[in-house]
Amino acid sequence: MGFLMAFVFLSASAQKTDKELEKQIGVLTKGFHGTVGIYIHELKNDRVASFNADTVFPTASIVKIPILIGIMNRIQNKELEFHQVMIYKDTINYDPGEDVLASFKPDEKILLSKLMLLSISLSDNTASLILQGIAGGGQRINYLMDSLGYVYTRVNSHTPGREKDREIYGWGQTTPREIAKIMEQIEKGKVLSQRSSDRMLRILGRQYWDEEAISQIPPNVFVASKSGAVDESRNEILYVNAPHPYIFSVFTKNNTDQSWVYNNEAWVLTRKLSALLFNYYNPGIKWDAEPISK
Repeated sequence: MGFLMAFVFLSASAQKTDKELEKQIGVLTKGFHGTVGIYIHELKNDRVASFNADTVFPTASIVKIPILIGIMNRIQNKELEFHQVMIYKDTINYDPGEDVLASFKPDEKILLSKLMLLSISLSDNTASLILQGIAGGGQRINYLMDSLGYVYTRVNSHTPGREKDREIYGWGQTTPREIAKIMEQIEKGKVLSQRSSDRMLRILGRQYWDEEAISQIPPNVFVASKSGAVDESRNEILYVNAPHPYIFSVFTKNNTDQSWVYNNEAWVLTRKLSALLFNYYNPGIKWDAEPISK
C-alpha cells in the first residue's frame, strides 16, 4: 500500500498544470447557476487542468460505468460469459420511461452482452438495474471500486447502508477527477485485465446520446464516453482519441435550469467546454460542428 501511494504521489507530481487552460475554464464557468466540476488530462504531454475536480457529485447514469466494471469482473473471473443467455424477469420496480428492456415480456431471453449495450449505449435504466444485481449488487461493486483504489465512486441505490448517500446523490456518486482516472485506466487497459478493459472501451464507444460533448468532436475521431442527467445534475465523461488525445469530465449539480431542452444551461456549458478543448488541443482540424446553442 505504501508503495502504491508513493507511486500515485510521484505520478501526480510529474503532471504539469495548464494554467492558461484553467483561466479559460474559469471564464467559461463564471456565472453558471449551479455548481460545476471539471477535470481535464491531456495525454500527449501529461498536462492537467481542473475546476472543483475533487468535489463529490451525483453520477446520474454515469454510475453505469462502475456497474459495467462489476459485470466485466465477474466475466473475467469466469463466473459469467460475455454472451451468456439471460432470462428477463419483470421484477424491477422502476419507472421504465423509454427503456427498451421494459417493453420485453417476462421470461424472454436476452444476451448479457446486449444488456450491457442497452445500459451504456442507450442508458437503459431497467437493464442497468438488472446488471447491478447480476454484478452482485451495489455492495460488491463498491467493494470492487475500493479494491481498485477508487474511494469516491460508489453505487448508492439498492445498496444497504447507503440510504443517506442516496438521499443526497441519488443512484451513485463520484468526483470529476476520479471518474476521469477510471476512464483513463480503462483506456490504458489497467482496469481489470487488458482484455476486459478493451471490451469496456469498445462498449463505451457506442453512444446513442451524442448531442452534448460528443457533438463538438468530428465523427471520424473515436470517443469513449458516458453521460448522465437528472433534473438538477448534468454530467459527461469522455476519452477523445484525436491526434492530440485527452480525457475530460464535466459535472454539474444544484442547477437552477432544470429544463430538458437543447439550450439547457448545463448542456450549453458542456458543448462549449468540449468545443474549447478540441480546438485547444487540435487547432489544425477544422470541421462543421453541431451548434452550441439554438
